[in-house]
Amino acid sequence: MFGLTSNKSASGTGSIVINRPADNLFNFIAVDFFDNYPKWSPEVKELKLLSPPPLKLNSLVRQVRIDNGQRSESTFKITTYKVAEKLVFEGVSNAYRCSYDFTPINSSANTQLTFTFELLKLELFMLPFEKLVCVAVQEGAKRTVKNLKNLIESS
Repeated sequence: MFGLTSNKSASGTGSIVINRPADNLFNFIAVDFFDNYPKWSPEVKELKLLSPPPLKLNSLVRQVRIDNGQRSESTFKITTYKVAEKLVFEGVSNAYRCSYDFTPINSSANTQLTFTFELLKLELFMLPFEKLVCVAVQEGAKRTVKNLKNLIESS
């Protein structure tokens, strides 16, 4: 609309145990990001690295998504890149943050993956739908970790 935002935010978290070591999981999500991201997030239609390869701390990425029939384009920056520990990217053109936390369990054979998506500022036109937005964000986070588990364990 006019790009007006509020101080309100929305976040969702999903957590799941994946039967793979943290380094394998990190490689699937971060190292092979451009091959795999559209697989666990099928809303992604275009993805382009705007910085010199490979994906690393401070890399910029542009994405085009189609969510519920709505096309959106955004640029994000990798703000944390800790191998087998944590990957975070933050919107540059839009106020959002995605984080992937990798916690080894069971003698490192399995990994607890925690994904958090945060809309850091809700646009004013979204405020009447704040509860619905929060539910959608939470459901999206849970769906993301389930998609990742299914993809990684079947590969």
